[in-house]
Amino acid sequence: MRAGTGALSGLLSAGAALAVAELGAAFVRPEAGPLTAVGGAVIDRTPPAVKDWAVREFGTDDKLMLQAGILVLLALIALGLGGLALRLRRTAMAGVFAFGLLGAFAARHRAGAGYVDVLPSLLGGVAGAAALWWLTRPVVAVRARDRAFDRRAFLIAAGTVAAGSVVAGTAGRLIGNGRRASIAAFRNRIRLPAPAEPAPPLPAGVDLRLAGLSSFTTSNSDFYRVDTALVVPRVDVENWSLRIHGKGVRTPLTFSYHDLLRRPLIERDLTLTCVSNEVGGPYTGTARWLGVRLADLLREAGVRPPSRGGPADQLVSRSTDGMTIGTPVEVVMDGRDALLAIGMNGEPLPFEHGYPVRMVVPGLYGYVSACKWLKDLELTTFADYDAYWVKRTWSQQAPIKTQSRIDTPKPFARLRIGTPVPIAGIAWAQHRGVSAVEVAVDGGPWQPARLAEVPSTDTWRQWVWEWTPSTPGSHRIEVRATDAGGAVQTDKRVGTVPDGATGRHSVVVTVT
Repeated sequence: MRAGTGALSGLLSAGAALAVAELGAAFVRPEAGPLTAVGGAVIDRTPPAVKDWAVREFGTDDKLMLQAGILVLLALIALGLGGLALRLRRTAMAGVFAFGLLGAFAARHRAGAGYVDVLPSLLGGVAGAAALWWLTRPVVAVRARDRAFDRRAFLIAAGTVAAGSVVAGTAGRLIGNGRRASIAAFRNRIRLPAPAEPAPPLPAGVDLRLAGLSSFTTSNSDFYRVDTALVVPRVDVENWSLRIHGKGVRTPLTFSYHDLLRRPLIERDLTLTCVSNEVGGPYTGTARWLGVRLADLLREAGVRPPSRGGPADQLVSRSTDGMTIGTPVEVVMDGRDALLAIGMNGEPLPFEHGYPVRMVVPGLYGYVSACKWLKDLELTTFADYDAYWVKRTWSQQAPIKTQSRIDTPKPFARLRIGTPVPIAGIAWAQHRGVSAVEVAVDGGPWQPARLAEVPSTDTWRQWVWEWTPSTPGSHRIEVRATDAGGAVQTDKRVGTVPDGATGRHSVVVTVT
C-alpha cells in the first residue's frame, strides 16, 4: 500500500509541477514552458543521423513523439521520486525541484530568451516539491508514530492536488488559446494586395491529372513541414519588425509587416525541397508564393554581392523561434526569384509555414534558404559565422540535387499482364530545370518518358511512361532525370548528410 501511495504521490506531484509551469508560460510565452524548452534543447543536441531517422520514421509527428518520450521519462522518474519520498522526503523534494531548475536552464538558453523565461519552470518546481511534501505527509507521519495509514487524509491531499493541477492546466490552456485565437483572427482578416508582377498563367498540360500522381500545385494543408519548432510560433504582426543590418550594409533598414505589404509584390510558382528528403521521399512541394524581392531590399540597404566587391558572402536569417539559416549573398542577388514571402497559394502564410514572413530561395535546400517566422537579416561571412545546421555537420552551401520520384504505381502494387499501366511521377532540379526523364524495367534499356509543361526552371516537372507488362512475376521499375545542363541523375546512393541524398528511386511491383 505504501509503495503504491508513494508512486502515485510522485505522479501527482509531477502533474502539478507541469500544470503550474504551463500556466506560467501562458503569461510569459509558450516557448518558456518546460516541455517545449527541454524538448528544444534535446532537438538542438540530437545528432543529424538520429534527427534524420526520426523524420523518416515519424514524419511530421516527430515532435509529438519527442514530447511523448519526455513525458514517459518524466513519469518514470516521478514514480521513483515518489517512492524515495517515503524514506528520504527532503531528498525527493529536492529532486523534483531540480527538474524545475533543468527546465529553467533550458528555457533561459533558448535563442531569444530573457530572464523571465526561467519563471514558469521555477514555479513548477516549487509547486511540485510542495505537492510531494503534502501528499507524503500522511504516510510519513503514521510511520513515525507507528499508526495505521490515514487513507482519508491521503485521498483528500491527492484529490486537492489533482483538482488544482487540472484548474491550473486548464487556465493555462485557455489563456494560451485565447492569445492564439486573437492572432489567428487578425491573420484571417488580412487581404493580400494584388501582385505588381503576377505569376504567368500555368501552361496547358502542366498537370497530367493521373490518379496517384502528385498534383502540380501542392495545397497548403498537404505541403510538407520540417522544422525544429515544438510550438508553432504565433507572431503578433502589430509588434513584429524585420531588420536588415551587418557587414557591408550602408543603410540599416527596418520594416513592419505593413511596410512589406505596401511594396511592389511579385508572385511566382516555386518548388521547395528539404535536405532531409530521402530518395523518393515526400519532403518537396510546389506552391504559388507572393512576396518582396529580397535582392531589392538588400540593394536599398547598400549591399553588394561578393562578385561586385561586397564584403559579406553570407546572409544569416533569424527566426522568432531561434533558428538561424545561412544563405549565399551571391545567390540571392543573382537575378533568381528569391523572396521574402508573405503569401502562399492565395492566402497569408499559414502559421506552420512561416507567418507572417519567410524566405523562399529557388535552387537551394531549405536549411540554407527557407527561414520561417523571419525577424532578422544579418550580412556576414561564412568564415565568421556558422548557422544552426552547419554547427551540426551539414554543409554551408547546398544547391538542390537532381532527383526524380515514382508516384504511381505504389511499391508492391499488383498489375495485370497485358494491361497498359502509366508509370508516372515528378522530377526536380530547381533553377536548372529538368530536360528529360527516363524509365527502366528490370535493368533494361532506358525509355524516354513524356514530360508535362512547366512555367519555369524553378518548379518540379511531372512525367509519365506507359508500360504494358508482358511477363508475370516481380519487376523493378527505376527512374532517372536529366537536368537542363545535360547532367544525368547519379545512381550513387548516399544519405542526406551533409548536403542532400543522391541515388535513383525505384519500386517493385508484381504482375499476374
